[in-house]
Amino acid sequence: MTQLHIKRRQTKYLPFSFVTQQPRKRQYCSMLQDFSGPGPSGKSQDNMSNLKNLRNYWPLVLVLCLCIPTSSPIPTKPNIVLIMADDLGIGDLGCYGNHTIRTPNIDQLAREGVRLTQHIAAASMCTPSRAAFLTGRYPIRSGMASETEARILRWAAASGGLPPNETTFAKILQQEGYATGLVGKWHLGVSCESRNDHCHHPLNHGFRYFYGMPLTLMLDCGNKHNQKGQALRASYWFYTWTLAYMLLFLALGKLTGCLPISWKMVGCFGVCVLLFFASWYSSYGFTRHWDCILMRNHAVREQSMVLERAPSLFLREATSFIERNKQGPFLFFLALLQVHIPLTTTRNFLGRSQHGLYGDNVEEMDWIVGQVLDTLDKEGLTNHTLVYFTSDHGAFIEGRIGDTPLGGSNGIYRGGKGMGGWEGGIRVPGIFRWPGVLPAGRVIQEPTSLMDVFPTVVQLGGGQIPQDRVIDGRNLMPLLLGQVPHSEHEFLFHYCGSRMHAARWHQREGGRLWKAHFETPVFSPEGAVGCYAQGLCPCHENVARHDPPLLFELSGDPSEATPLSPSSEPSFHTVVSRIVEATRGHQRTLTPVPVQLSGSSNMWKPWLQPCCGSFPFCGCQENAHPRDEL
Repeated sequence: MTQLHIKRRQTKYLPFSFVTQQPRKRQYCSMLQDFSGPGPSGKSQDNMSNLKNLRNYWPLVLVLCLCIPTSSPIPTKPNIVLIMADDLGIGDLGCYGNHTIRTPNIDQLAREGVRLTQHIAAASMCTPSRAAFLTGRYPIRSGMASETEARILRWAAASGGLPPNETTFAKILQQEGYATGLVGKWHLGVSCESRNDHCHHPLNHGFRYFYGMPLTLMLDCGNKHNQKGQALRASYWFYTWTLAYMLLFLALGKLTGCLPISWKMVGCFGVCVLLFFASWYSSYGFTRHWDCILMRNHAVREQSMVLERAPSLFLREATSFIERNKQGPFLFFLALLQVHIPLTTTRNFLGRSQHGLYGDNVEEMDWIVGQVLDTLDKEGLTNHTLVYFTSDHGAFIEGRIGDTPLGGSNGIYRGGKGMGGWEGGIRVPGIFRWPGVLPAGRVIQEPTSLMDVFPTVVQLGGGQIPQDRVIDGRNLMPLLLGQVPHSEHEFLFHYCGSRMHAARWHQREGGRLWKAHFETPVFSPEGAVGCYAQGLCPCHENVARHDPPLLFELSGDPSEATPLSPSSEPSFHTVVSRIVEATRGHQRTLTPVPVQLSGSSNMWKPWLQPCCGSFPFCGCQENAHPRDEL
C-alpha cells in the first residue's frame, strides 16, 4: 500500500484562543502612533525623546505588531475534495475499530484530521442519501423519498431524479468561481422528457465536469460473478434464434403456399417469440446493456462498460482533474464505486485481504484514496485543501452471491443498508482533514449529518445559504475547530422511503442521546439480524409499528440492544413526548412536491435512454491507456 507523506508547513498555525489577544495589537500599534504624533504635552521635544527610546526597543515592538493575526483564522476559498464510498460499513475501517482489513491511507487521514463518531446519513439507500448530501435537505423535501419499495432510481432512462430547482453546493460554488467536477457514481437521474434535455444531469446541478456512471453498479454489470447466468444467456440466445428461424420458415411457407396456415397463426407465433425474447433479455441482458454505462459530460463513452477497468479510469480522471485545476479554487467530488456489489476488484488486489472479495475491494478503495491524497501532495495543495471522507450509508449486510456473503461490517451497530432507523444503516464514517486549520487527531462524539457538508462547504467557498427553502444541515466548522462544545442538531429524523421510522434527541443539558423507533423492519428468517429472506428490508409493508415507540439511550446502549420502558427509565414518557412533539413540528415544515422515485417517474422509458450510436443500436468502448491498469 502506498503511504501518504504530507509536507507540513514550517509556520505553525495560531490557535483560536490567541485571537482574543488582538486588542493588544491595537495597544502596541497605538504606541507607535504616540511616538510619531504629538505627545501628551504637545511639545515636539517629547516626541524626539520618545523616538530615541523607540530605537532601543523597535525589534520587540515590531515582533508584537507582526506576529498577532489581523484577519480571520480560516483561509477563504480553499480547495475542497469530497470522497464518498458506496455501501461501506463504519466497521470496515481501521480508524473505526477494524483490525483485520488494512486501510492505512484513510486511517492516516483520520490521524491528521478530525474524526466524527456520530456521523449520520439522511437515508439508508443510495439515491435519497446522495440527494440529501448535495442539497443539505432531507430527501422528502425534494421528492427523493419513495412512497413504494422502489427507494432508488432503477433505470438510467427513468424520468425521475434530483429536481432542477434544487440547489446543490456545487451550483453555489460554481457561481463563486470554483472549478467543479464529479467523477464516479451519480444515481440522481439524467433526463426528464427527452434524451438530450439532461435536466437531472450533474452538469445541470453545478458540476462543470462529469465522468462516471449515471446510475449504479448491479450484479448484471459484472458477468464474471454469475457463471450460471452466462450459461443461461447462451442457451436463451440459441432458443431465440431457433424460434426466429422457425418464424421465418412459417412466413415463407405462407407466402409460397407450401404451408396451409393463416397469417393470424404466423402473427401469434411472432408475438410469442417476441415475448420470450423480452422476458429473458430483460433479466439477463437488458440491464447490463442499457444501465451499466460510462458518460463523460453529456456523451456516453462506454456501453456496456468494462467493469474491471472502471477503478483505473476513475483514478485517472480524478488525478487529471486535480492537476488541471491546481491553480484553484476547485471543488472535486469523487463518488467511488467501491464497495458496492458485484465488488469487481483489479488483479493486483485480489486475494490480499483476510475477508475475501469484500476485503480486497475495501483495500483497493483505500489505495485509490491514497493516490488522490498523493496527487494533492505532489501538486503542493495539501495545506490548501479540505478533504472529507464518508460513505453514503451503512453496509449491505444481506449482500451475497449464492451462498457467499459479500456485505461489510457495521461494527457494534444494529441493522444495515435499507433499514431506515437502525444505526447500522445510517451511521457512517466522517473524516475531515485540513492541515494547519483543523486540529490533528481530534475526535468528536456529537451528532452530525451528511447534510451538514452543504452549509459547511458553501460558507467556506464564500457562498450564501439559500433563504428560499429549508436547509436541514448545519455548518460544521465551529464544531470541527472546537469553538463550540455541541452540535447544532438537537433532533435528527430517520426516514425509510417517505415514512419516518425513527428520531433522535440530543439532550445537551444532560449529555444524553435518546432515540425513538416508531417503525422497524421485521427481520427474516426468525432470529436473523437482517431481511435475508427478502434480500432488503422493506419500509412500508412487513414492518412492526410501535406505540409507544421503542426507546433507546444511545450513549449507554449504542447497539440498541435493550429498549427502555417506563419501569426502567423514569423519564420515559417525558422523553417520548418531547421526541413526538419535535417530530410533528418537523413534519409541519414539509410541503408537497412531485415524487421522483415512485410510479411512472421510475419506469424505463426508451425515448430517455442514454445511448452512444443510434438507438436501439447502442454500443461503444472507452479508449484504453497503458497507465489505466492498476
